[in-house]
Amino acid sequence: MNIENLKEKLNHYGSLKEPFLFIISYDLSNFYIKPLKELPPQIEFEIDSQTTKSKREEKLKKYPIPFAEYKKSFDILQKQIREGNSYLLNLTAKTKIETKLTLDEIYKNAKAKYKLKYFDEFVCFSPEIFVEIKENKIYTYPMKGTIDSSIKNAKEKILENEKEMAEHTMVVDLLRNDLGIVAKNIKVEEFRYLDKINAGEKELLQVSSKISGKLEDTWSERVGDILVSLLPAGSVTGTPKRKTVEILKEVETYNRGFYTGVFGVFDGKSLNSAVMIRFIEKENEELYYKSGGGITCDSNAKLEYEELLDKIYLPF
Repeated sequence: MNIENLKEKLNHYGSLKEPFLFIISYDLSNFYIKPLKELPPQIEFEIDSQTTKSKREEKLKKYPIPFAEYKKSFDILQKQIREGNSYLLNLTAKTKIETKLTLDEIYKNAKAKYKLKYFDEFVCFSPEIFVEIKENKIYTYPMKGTIDSSIKNAKEKILENEKEMAEHTMVVDLLRNDLGIVAKNIKVEEFRYLDKINAGEKELLQVSSKISGKLEDTWSERVGDILVSLLPAGSVTGTPKRKTVEILKEVETYNRGFYTGVFGVFDGKSLNSAVMIRFIEKENEELYYKSGGGITCDSNAKLEYEELLDKIYLPF
C-alpha cells in the first residue's frame, strides 16, 4: 500500500459522495477505508459524541519507561532545538498498562468526543479534532497545553504560562500554513480558548484554537489529496514538520503505528475527523498506552515526563 493508493481510494469514494470511514496510520503506510454500509461489526466508532460520563471506576496499573530513558530522548531533542533543526517536537512513548477490562469494555465505557475500536487491536478515545469540512469550509482546532483543573487559578496559570503560549503559537502557525496548502482565505477565528476534558480521576483544562479556510465546491473529489497534504498532523509532530518527523523517527524507541494517525467519516456532504491520541493497543495479549507531549527550548524534562504519565487514563 502506498500514498498514491491511499489518495486514489479516498478520492474515489469522495467523488461518488459515498459515505465512508477512514483510518490512517501516523506514517501513512497503513490505512483502512470502507463504505459505512460495508463496515464490519468489529469496528465501532462515535464522531462528535455527547456520551454522558460513566459511573464506572477503573484504575490502571502503569509500568512506564524509566525517567532516565525518557531524559535521554529529551536531551537529544534539546540539542536539535539548540542547533536550529526544530522549534517544537512532540515526543511520545508507549507504556505497558494492566486493567481487568477488555478493549471492547473500555470503548463502551469511555466518554470522549471521538471514539474508535478497531477489531481487537486498539481503542482510541480522542478529544482532538483533526479537520472538519462543511459547506466548503475546512476547520482545524489545534490542541496544545494541558493543566489539572483542580490546581488553584488553573485557567490563569495555563493561559499566562510563557512556555505554553510559545508552544501553542508555534502549532497554530504550523497548522495555518498546512491549511494554506489546500485552502484559501486562512483565518485564526479563535485563539487559545479552554475546553474541559474528563481524564478519569481528574478533570483537565485543554487549550485549543480554531483555524478556518475556504475550499472549492468540488472538494470531495480530491478529499484524498487534501487529507494526505495535511498528514501527519502538525499537533503530533512539530515544526518545521518534515525535519521534525525525521528527528522523531530517530529518537522514539518504538513504532507509533496508528497512534497519532487520524480517523474520520465522510457522510456524503461533510467530513469530520480526529487525531488518534488517548490510545490503547493490544500486542501479544498485553496492553500498551501511547502518549506524549510537545517539547520546546523552555521545557522541563521532569514536568514533561509527568505530563506523559498524566495522559494515561481511562475517561470514565
